[in-house]
Amino acid sequence: MKDASPSSVIRVRFAPSPTGQVHIGNIRVAIFNWLFARHHGGRFLLRIEDTDRERSTPEAVDALLDVMSWLGLNYDEPPVYQSRELDRHREAVEALLARGHAYRGTKGEGGEVIFFRMPGEAIAFDDAVKGRLEKQAKDLPDFVILRSNGTPVFHLANVVDDITMGITHVIRGDDHVENTFRHIALFLALGAPVPTYAHLPMIVNAQGKPYSKRDGAAFVGEFRQKGYLPEALFNYLALLGWSPGADREILSREEMIALFDLAQVHASPAQMDLRKLEWMNGEYIRRLPLETFAEQFRAALASSGVLSEPPDPAYLRQVAALMQVRTHTFGDVPAWAAFFFRDDFPWDEKTARKRLQKPGLPEKIQRFRETLAGLASFEAPAIEAALKAFAEKEGLPAADLIHAVRVAVSGLGVGPGLFEMLETLGRERVLTRLERALQRYGTDALEDRPSHAAS
Repeated sequence: MKDASPSSVIRVRFAPSPTGQVHIGNIRVAIFNWLFARHHGGRFLLRIEDTDRERSTPEAVDALLDVMSWLGLNYDEPPVYQSRELDRHREAVEALLARGHAYRGTKGEGGEVIFFRMPGEAIAFDDAVKGRLEKQAKDLPDFVILRSNGTPVFHLANVVDDITMGITHVIRGDDHVENTFRHIALFLALGAPVPTYAHLPMIVNAQGKPYSKRDGAAFVGEFRQKGYLPEALFNYLALLGWSPGADREILSREEMIALFDLAQVHASPAQMDLRKLEWMNGEYIRRLPLETFAEQFRAALASSGVLSEPPDPAYLRQVAALMQVRTHTFGDVPAWAAFFFRDDFPWDEKTARKRLQKPGLPEKIQRFRETLAGLASFEAPAIEAALKAFAEKEGLPAADLIHAVRVAVSGLGVGPGLFEMLETLGRERVLTRLERALQRYGTDALEDRPSHAAS
């Protein structure tokens, strides 16, 4: 067996069967092919294996192309549609029959089919990821290549299309390893050079099982809807099974292209870690220009219904500057930032009761409200100094007052720095919300509350 010449222009392909949603495992295959082609100055091609006409609808194809565009996976030649290559597939079958590499037979009660005749000897190849792989002749039986209805099976169509497209390297998931032995035999029987194969490790969950929808978001569209950036998802998936060395994680597209090498792709399964992906997405968000972040921040609020009307641009920019370093995904924005734009925000009831209903605290908050009302400057440093001085005067831990004021004005127990948050909200809004919180959770609410609830 002879591999494709290393001196030829490298040509790789991504060959999905579009079904409406694109699994991260499939798009990871596309990313590795794209990086390999770009690293070697080769060609990245797209083949849409759309012979399943019921599932491969125009809408499914459009969804696939949209995902690839979103991730920046540009291809170098017009897409090849497998359904339009049937004549080539049938010509290949006739050639195999004429050369004695195929024969007619029956399978069950389905009528006459065409079988491929395996060579009757062991087949081995050097996988660019897994190393030397071999299978004995007894484990390589003949198989069907053309159904009784005249349509080719996957094995034949896959190999013929790769020949037609001049594919030099086939980079795909390791669930195809068993198929590769059959495909090599077909390449040889058709008199075509055998491409170099590289089988990528499976993506698994924490238990080592194939990663699926049961483990969390599994389709590219879901991550997009949750507010992940395409650059972050691309970066994370590129590292899922490949190591650029030196413990590097945040990489630009150009750096990934320069560093990518199949020799550094791991043969063992790659574990999906959603927390690490979220961390990485947050890193990418923090690196966005403020104006870019502010627009995506606004879009996330608008699409969720938080914004009833366009916000004041200056106020939006001020809120965005405060929230950018604390945002991990744009999908989190509505829950964590609604209070900046609406007074009817939801309350974290458990936290509100814990922080606001301590004996004697509502009265102190009321007095602190009066302190805030009288401040000459309602800027973060002045607010901070006033709070600390008030807490010391009252013999109150400053943290107790900080936590109580935070939940009173935002409904949340966590968020951006309190003093900057109060400055951004503005004096009038802060005073109004403190009063409302005291009415809801303050002294009157304490009267009917069991004594142990203050603990």
